This record gives sequence, C-alpha cells and structure tokens, in this order.
Amino acid sequence: MNAQQNSMFPIEDHVGAWVPHGHFLVDGAPSGPLAGLSFAVKDLFDVAGYPTGAGNPAWLASHAIPNHNSPLVEQLLAAGATLVGKTLTDELAYSINGDNVHYGTPINSAAPRRVPGGSSSGSAAAVAARLCDFALGTDTGGSTRVPASYCGVWGLRTSHGLLSRDGLVPLAPGFDTPTWLAHDAATFLKVARALLPATPFSFRRALLLEDALAEADDVFHVPALRVFEALAPGRAAQRTLAASGGVDQLDNWRQAYITVSALEAWQTHGDWIATHEPYFSPAVAARFAAARDIAANTGAQALAQQAQIRAAVRALLGEDGVAVLPSAASVAPRLDASDAEVDAVRARTFRITCVAGLAGLPQVSLPFFSTTGLPVGISLLGPAGSDLALVELATSIWQQLQEDSRQS
Repeated sequence: MNAQQNSMFPIEDHVGAWVPHGHFLVDGAPSGPLAGLSFAVKDLFDVAGYPTGAGNPAWLASHAIPNHNSPLVEQLLAAGATLVGKTLTDELAYSINGDNVHYGTPINSAAPRRVPGGSSSGSAAAVAARLCDFALGTDTGGSTRVPASYCGVWGLRTSHGLLSRDGLVPLAPGFDTPTWLAHDAATFLKVARALLPATPFSFRRALLLEDALAEADDVFHVPALRVFEALAPGRAAQRTLAASGGVDQLDNWRQAYITVSALEAWQTHGDWIATHEPYFSPAVAARFAAARDIAANTGAQALAQQAQIRAAVRALLGEDGVAVLPSAASVAPRLDASDAEVDAVRARTFRITCVAGLAGLPQVSLPFFSTTGLPVGISLLGPAGSDLALVELATSIWQQLQEDSRQS
C-alpha cells in the first residue's frame, strides 16, 4: 500500500471537512470487497506517517507521528478501500455540535445553514457531500448518531468493545466506540460486512421506545412510526419505555452518562491538560473543568447507576429484541443558534443517545427527511454483538420503505 503526499491529494474540499494536516492518499489493496471505494478517517485514528490532531493544535504539537495504522484503518486498506485523508473532529471529541474553534465548522450539504453535528463532523460532512464513499468516526455519547441524523447519512454506533480501539485517541474509554458513516445503504452494508463479525441473530420482537421518542421534536414521530410498523409484521410488536421509572427517568440517565463519561474524560486527559494548558473553546473548556471537579462519591454513585441501567436495557431487548428510537432530538440547529438553544437541544439529545451508551449496545441511524427537506435520523437499537444483523435489518427495512414510497 503506497502513501502519496499532499500534492497528489485528489479531493477539492468545498465543505471544509478535512483538517489541514489531513491531505494525503493511501492506496488500498488492489482487490477486495471494498475495492473501488474511498474513505476518510476522523482525526482521532492513527495513520502511519501522518499526525493525529484530535481537533486541537496543542495535541497535534505534543504527540509524535504514529508509526502504525489503527487496526481498523489497516483492515479497510486490506479490503481494498483507498484512504483519502483525515477529517475534522470537535476538540478531543467532546461535543456533538460540530464546530471547532481552531479549524472551523464543516458545511452540512443537506442543510447548509445548519451545523453538521459532532464530534464526527468532518466525516459526516465529507460523506454527505459525496467527497468520499464512507468515513470512519467515533461515538461516545452520540458523536456518529447525531451527525448522521443532522446530515442525512447512515451511521452506526457499534457494540462497546466489539471493534479495536487501538490507535484511536480516547475520550471516555468506557463509552468510546469506532464507527463509520456512509451516504448510501449499499456502501454502508459493504463496510459492515468487511468490519463486523458475522454473529447470527434473529429479531423476533419489535419495540417502540415512546419515552425516547417523546424527547424528540414532532418531525421525528411519523418516520419513527413508519419504521416500527415496517418491523411489526412477523414480530411481536410493543410500544414501551426505555426507562420505566417515571417521566424524569431519562434525564436521570442522562446525568449518569454525563457524570461517568466526564469522570473518564478527566482521568484520560487531565494530566495532559495540566501539563500543556491547551486552548479550548469555552464550551469544551467548561466540560473539562466540570469533569475535573467531580467528587469521588458522585462518580461512584453514577457508576452504580450505570450498571443498573445497563442491566435493565439489556433485559428489555433480550437476545431477540430490536427497538426503534430517534437518533437525535431535533433537526440540525442553525449555525447562528444561541448557546442556550444549543445547550437545550444537547440535553434533550443526550436523554435519547444515553440509552445505547450506558448499555453498550449497537445503534444504526437510518436517514429520512422531513416534509421541509431537513434530515432526521431514526434508529434501530439491538442486543450487544448484533451489529451486523442489525445493519442488515436496517438496510432491508429502509429499502422496503423507499419502495413503498415510490409506489404510493
């Protein structure tokens, strides 16, 4: 596999998806299941001979250029895909909005006056603009599901621990998952079959998570019901709740996720922050400051709560359940949205995305569009390790719905 330098970079990046140090090309194997496809990688993944910047210039300057590829990058190259550089991420992946104070905000081609979502913002923007066929991202608290929803592309949060996280800058290791986004169902499925283990799963029950759906704007409700109704034939269908403890329970879950992930983020990066004193955007700086100040007993209580939530959600799905829920709480916020508006959307979105995060489960985001043409993602949530079967089910259901729409 040959690496070619910046002068050979084949892409005209008109959406600002690539980082300045990410303009390079690495040829994949001459044949394989992904031959002929191009992919970019979020600037958290190591690529031999090129720096990993993690969305922050201080990180870029303080870390050596890696000598080895991330195992996932290596696997994709061996499958025949061509790597076309590195895409922008929110700083240390600690955001879901998609802006970066150092490198800018990639353009969301599906909604140019709105944010792309983060922290896999560059990967989502590159795929949405069809500048590459697919792109690696990560998902800790929603960093693939949210930009997939905002940009109208496919995205998968993998089962926690299923794919290697070696050669990947962490945020909160207990939640971090390697992911990818693609602009069409066929490509998304090809990548799934190249990366994921083929474990047999039979989905006999279809669940609609009504409390998660209630957190989302009305524009999500019709496509969510369409997906649920498409799943129902031949399966036991049930409208239910992710959390059975009352109307405020999902916010309690959100707070548990925020606390545990922040605790891990500070354990992961606190020493580096203290040593290098990097400049962060105000929002990211505030998150790290809050993480630094979490009391030990508060963290222990949140960890115990997470264990209870994980057991409850896994029991709800069992080995044969698939659940429908929104991928985000709203369409992509406008670029000029106030901080208060962004924070309100972030809180509602985390009440949805924390379900899979706390339980360590796979979640596929399917792309739909509102009557006004804005992207909305609807997700399928499956048992741990069911990733490939879940992707196959999601792409089949989506194609069925598209065919039904064309015939109606």
